[in-house]
Amino acid sequence: MKKAILWVAILFTFTGLLAGCGSSEKSSGGEDKIVIGYFPNINHVPAMVAKDHGYFEKQLGDGTKVEYKTFAEGGSFMTALKTGDIDAGLVGPGPAMNNFSTGADVKIIAGASTGGTVVLAREGVKINSLEDFQGKTFITPGVGCTHDVQYETYLEDAGITSARIGGTMKHLTGNPAQYASMLKTGKVDIAVAPEPWAAVIEQETNAEVVIGWDEVSFGETLPASVLVATGDAVKNSPEKVQKIVDAHKDAVKFIEENPEEAKAITIKDIKEVTGQELEKEVVDRAWERIGFTYDVDADTIQEFADSSYTLKFLKDKPEFSELIANNFIK
Repeated sequence: MKKAILWVAILFTFTGLLAGCGSSEKSSGGEDKIVIGYFPNINHVPAMVAKDHGYFEKQLGDGTKVEYKTFAEGGSFMTALKTGDIDAGLVGPGPAMNNFSTGADVKIIAGASTGGTVVLAREGVKINSLEDFQGKTFITPGVGCTHDVQYETYLEDAGITSARIGGTMKHLTGNPAQYASMLKTGKVDIAVAPEPWAAVIEQETNAEVVIGWDEVSFGETLPASVLVATGDAVKNSPEKVQKIVDAHKDAVKFIEENPEEAKAITIKDIKEVTGQELEKEVVDRAWERIGFTYDVDADTIQEFADSSYTLKFLKDKPEFSELIANNFIK
């Protein structure tokens, strides 16, 4: 009996520890709390605008405290979502799909942006044909991330693949904010960069755009970022998820109606997060390669996922009809 009581005590203690690992339902002050994740790049402007205007607080009510966490790549974002360190946020569709396919509890609850992936070659590296990509070292934010899949799909159509699956292209990963210095020092030949970092690279390094945002695979149709939450939240807290989506929609509408103010918010937020202050000219250039929307193109998501499988980022042939919860944006 004593052993049984001990195990019950351990179970309750462990359960309590797990609950404490999450973003917590209550803040230290006792009010409700949610944590929103996003990346400091232009695909994630809706989160920056919502943060600046307090849209989540307005939708969720005065009793809810809203915090934000930023990430450099999708892998750490998805880990935070799975462990409960964040409740929702913006991420590329690649990490969301990769994790869903391996059993992670994630749902896409809205779109956020399209476009914004640009491929650049460092000054002095001549890319005159697709064959010229052979043997080059390229960098993306992560293995199998959205930008990586777009780039590798584009070249795979020409029979050129990375060393990961037997090809000749060498792959590095890293923080896009550091790509310019890596190109200058010759550590990489090709940068697959999300905006605004592509515009920064152009300005600081004289790198040449070799695959434009509207040329790279899925460039004009694929969501560049999506709003995600856990399936558990979608099932058990639909009212809270609806308010999160409504706040996100408010942010997207603001961007559409007030692009210059949205750009100023973007410059301010990226400086706070990365320490780098973007020039207005850079943001203007990047803005032309981005679209903002809360809609999600499910067919494109599936086509993108099929390509991820072909490139062996996914072990099993994907089926994503259950990944997207479109009911919150209707």
